[in-house]
Amino acid sequence: MQPNGSATLADKLFSPVRFGILLGLLVLASFPQVILGLETFGARDFGFFAYPLAHFQRECFQHNELPFWNPYSNCGVPLLAQWNTLPLYPPALIYLTLPLKWSLSFFSLAHLWWAGIGMYFLARRWTGNPFAAAFAGTAFAFNGFTLNLIMWPSHIATFSWMPWVVLATELAWRNGSRNIILAALAGAMQMLAGGPETILLTWLIVAALGMQQFIRNESPRAALLWRLPLVGALVFALSAVQLLPFLDLVAHAQRETGYTDLRWSMPGFGFANFLVPMAFGSTHTEGIFFQQGQYWTSSYYLGLGTLWLALLAALGVRERRIWLLGGAAVIALLFALGENTFVYPLVRKLIPPLSLITYPVKFVMVAIFAAPLLAAFALANFKTIQKRILPLGAMLLALIGGIMAWTQHAPLPGDDSPAAWLNGVSRAVFLLLTGAVLLALFRESKSPLLRLAPLALVLVAWLDVFTHEPPQNPTVPSGIYELNLARTRLAMRPQPELGGSRAMLSPHAALELTRFALSDPKNNFLSKRLGYCANANLLDAVPKVDGFFSLTPREFDGLLSLVYSVTNVDWSRLEDFMGVSQITAPGKLLEWQARTGFSPLVTAGQKPIFLDDTNALWAMTSKDFDGRKTVILPPEARSAVTITNQTSAKILATIFGNNSVDIEARAGGPFLVVVAQTFYHNWQAEVDGRPVRLLRANLAFQAVPIPAGKHQIHLAYRDKAFAIGAKISLATLVLCALMFFRRRLAQDLLKFFSTIFQNKSK
Repeated sequence: MQPNGSATLADKLFSPVRFGILLGLLVLASFPQVILGLETFGARDFGFFAYPLAHFQRECFQHNELPFWNPYSNCGVPLLAQWNTLPLYPPALIYLTLPLKWSLSFFSLAHLWWAGIGMYFLARRWTGNPFAAAFAGTAFAFNGFTLNLIMWPSHIATFSWMPWVVLATELAWRNGSRNIILAALAGAMQMLAGGPETILLTWLIVAALGMQQFIRNESPRAALLWRLPLVGALVFALSAVQLLPFLDLVAHAQRETGYTDLRWSMPGFGFANFLVPMAFGSTHTEGIFFQQGQYWTSSYYLGLGTLWLALLAALGVRERRIWLLGGAAVIALLFALGENTFVYPLVRKLIPPLSLITYPVKFVMVAIFAAPLLAAFALANFKTIQKRILPLGAMLLALIGGIMAWTQHAPLPGDDSPAAWLNGVSRAVFLLLTGAVLLALFRESKSPLLRLAPLALVLVAWLDVFTHEPPQNPTVPSGIYELNLARTRLAMRPQPELGGSRAMLSPHAALELTRFALSDPKNNFLSKRLGYCANANLLDAVPKVDGFFSLTPREFDGLLSLVYSVTNVDWSRLEDFMGVSQITAPGKLLEWQARTGFSPLVTAGQKPIFLDDTNALWAMTSKDFDGRKTVILPPEARSAVTITNQTSAKILATIFGNNSVDIEARAGGPFLVVVAQTFYHNWQAEVDGRPVRLLRANLAFQAVPIPAGKHQIHLAYRDKAFAIGAKISLATLVLCALMFFRRRLAQDLLKFFSTIFQNKSK
C-alpha cells in the first residue's frame, strides 16, 4: 500500500530499527512497573508453576548441576525431561544469572517483543510494506491470547518463535545455502522453549505453506522436497538433547495415547468475545476475566482493527497466502470448539496421538497467527478493499450491539452483565475510532496530522487491546517470592526436609485449593503459598507428596490419583511409608497438623512379597500394610531377590541430593533397602561401587537388594537419553557451524596455506 504520498514517511517511520524501538516502548508502556523492577507477575501459573521451578533450576545452576530430578515434588519427579520447564533453552540464562524476582518477568516480556519483531519481518517479506508489517507485528504481540501466555515463560517463548520459524524455513527451501542453517537454528530454539502444541501447529503451517508452493510450482520443487525435510532433521538433531529425554518420559508417563482431556474448549458463544471480550464471564479469580467454562486463556481478543482488516483481506484480496491463512484459521477455530461440536472428537479418534494435546482452545493460536498477517495484506492492498471498509465496519458495529443486547437479556449464571455492557460500549468507540483512522489514512491531504495516520492506527490497535479487559497479568510486590516465607510463618514441628520427611495436602485441601481464589492476586498467592499449593513448596525447600507437572511416572501417578480420589480408604499406612510428617488439618486449607509414627524415607530389612500391580494396589489399601515390615515387589523381581523373611537391618546414614541418594546400611544377612522415592528407570544403584539392579517397590517406589554386612549404597539419576541426545545435538551444532562458515573457512584456509607456501618459497 502506498497511502497518498505518505508512504515514504511510513516506510521511514516503520523501518526495522524504528519499529523495534516503538514496540519496545509499547511493552514498557504496558508494563512499566515490571520493566523497572517495582513489581513482578504473580497470578495463576506464573506464581505457582513458573517461578518456583525457575528458582529450583537457578539453585541447580548455582551448584553446577543440571536439574534432572526434582526431589521436592511428587515424592520425586523428572524435571529436565518435562520440556516445558525450559531447562536447556539458551535465553533461560537471563533468569538463571540475573535477580530472579525481576528477570523471569523480563524474560516473558522480552519474548513478547521478540514475537512482534518476528511477525514484522514475516509480514514485510510477504507484503513488501513496512507499515503493514509494523501493524502485523504490533497485533501479534498485543492481543489477548499472546498477553495471556506471559504467565507461562515456556509458552510465550515458544509462541514468539512461530513467525521466525515460518519465515526462516520458507527462505531455506527457496534459497538454500546458509538459510537452511538459520532455519534449523530458529526451529531448534522453538523446540528447546518447550511448548509442544505450539511447535506442532507451527510445523503444520510450514508444511501447508510448502505444499501450497509445491503444487503451484512457486518454489523449486526438487529443492523443496529435500530442503524442507533437511531443515526438519536438523531441528530434531539440534534439539535431541531435550527431545530424547522428553520422549522417554512420555513413554513412561501417565499421558499415553488415548489420554483424553477436552476441558476448556472454546464455547459456542465464545465467538462473541472477538468483538466484546468481556461478554459471558466474570472477574472472580484474582480480578482476571474468564469466559464461562473456559479457564485456560483469559482472552483471545485480536483487537477490532486487526479483526476488521483481516476480514477485509479474506473477503477482498486475491492472494494465495490469504486462502491458506484464512482456511487454517477457520479449521483451527472449529477445532478450538472441542467437545462443543463433533468435529474435533472425531479427528482425535482418527488420529489418536492428538489425544496427547489437552485443552482444545489452544487451537485458537492459529487464528492469532493468521489474523495479523491477513490484516497486513489488507493494508498493503487498500485499493482492493476500500469499498468494503464501511459496509463491513457497519456490520461489526451492529454485531457489537447485538452481543450487548444478548448479554443483558439472556446472561449466563455468574455473568457480570454491567461490565459486559460497558465493555461493549468501549469496543464500539474503538471501532469508530479505528474507522476514522482508516479513512484519514488514505485521504488526499498533506496535513502533518494525517500523515501520521499510520502511526495512529498502530497506537489505536495497541490501546484497544491494552484496555479490552482488566489486566490479564496483574502484578504484585516481589516480596511474595521471599524464600522460606511460608516455612517461617508455619513453623512446622517436625519440619519436613529433603531426606527427612514430607508434607502432604489432604484430598479435601488439594481439591479446594484449585477452586479457592481471592480477588487480590497478592493475598491470593500468599494464602495459597501457606497451603503449599502446586509448586510453591519449592520456594521453601519443603518436600511434599504431590506437585504440579504435566508428566509424572505412570505407576506413581496412578497411586497418587487413587489416594486423592478414593476418600473412603484409610491411607495412613501409606502416608507413614512416604514419610508424611505434616498433613493439612481436617476441613482446613491453610492449616497443618503434625503426624506421628511416620517412617524414615530409607528403611531396611523388610520381608518381600511378590504381587502384580493390581494386587499390590489392593494390598497397599489394606490396614495390614506396614512398610516397615514388608515390601511389595513385582513378580519379575523374584529372580533378583534371595531374601525370604524380614531381616534385622539398620540404616546408619543417608544423604539426599537433587540427583543422588547415598546410604550406609548394615545387616547380619542379605536384606533389602527400601527408599520412599518415586521409581523411574533412569535411577541406577551401586553397592560398594558395583552396579546392582534397582527394583520397583510398593508399586511406585525403590528398593535395592543388599548382601550381608556393612555397605555403601549409592543411587544416581543417569539419563541415557540425555547423554545420547547431547552427543547428537553437539555434533549437529558443529556440523551446522562448519556448513554456515564453509565459504569463509575455505577462503581463510586457502589464504593461510598460500601464505605458508609463499614463505617456504622465499
